[in-house]
Amino acid sequence: MTHPVALVNRSLELAGEGFSTSEVARRLGVPRGTVRDWLAGRVPGGFHRDGVACGACGGLHDLGALPPAYVYLLGMYLGDGCLSAHRRGVFKLRVSLDNRYPAIGEEVEAAIHAVMPGNRIGRVWNSGWHEVYAYSKSWPCLFPQHGPGRKHERVIELTAWQRELVERRPDLLVRGLIQSDGCRFQNTGRGWSHPRYCFDNRSAEIRRIFCDACDLLGLRWTTSGRYTVYVSRKADVALLDRFVGPKR
Repeated sequence: MTHPVALVNRSLELAGEGFSTSEVARRLGVPRGTVRDWLAGRVPGGFHRDGVACGACGGLHDLGALPPAYVYLLGMYLGDGCLSAHRRGVFKLRVSLDNRYPAIGEEVEAAIHAVMPGNRIGRVWNSGWHEVYAYSKSWPCLFPQHGPGRKHERVIELTAWQRELVERRPDLLVRGLIQSDGCRFQNTGRGWSHPRYCFDNRSAEIRRIFCDACDLLGLRWTTSGRYTVYVSRKADVALLDRFVGPKR
């Protein structure tokens, strides 16, 4: 049986956190003997061939094989996500969400599960908003944009492997960015009303990432004010409606 790289890597993380072989196997739903082999270094051949050794978290990553859901999660992270450091090199990914749109929270949770199968996902509810979160030592490796300070106060650039993933599915990046820091609304004037999309972010680099993804999709965009990007043409709005649509 072939196991995803993320699952093998997760077993190493759990063992590094002090969990026994039996507990790791139970949590991941993998036979104990398989986990024992992984911890002894007998990982799948494909894991060695495709994985990239990581000096930061001690695991191996097959970054090019991350699922499409990663691209959506990247958009949500760039808009409303952050990483915070915890003990033993573990990081917490947090995505802040508006309580008015429960479907977005469900999609974020599904994306985290696709990227980190076997990891526990939780929610913290507040008045009007909530967080979806998950812990892993590998989050800074998957989101190398992490750093001290606010995103708009530091340089935000995609790595080469991230750009390759975005080029495969720019629609998912645009979806994540709009669901986090954008919206679909009715643009009105004297005697007319048309739907329009906007994306608003204080980081010039994140706005550029959004515009580059729009270019990949053939969408025409315009800017207004200091922080806002619009997609307004009827054909372009119709295309965005196919994979974004109103927030729910």
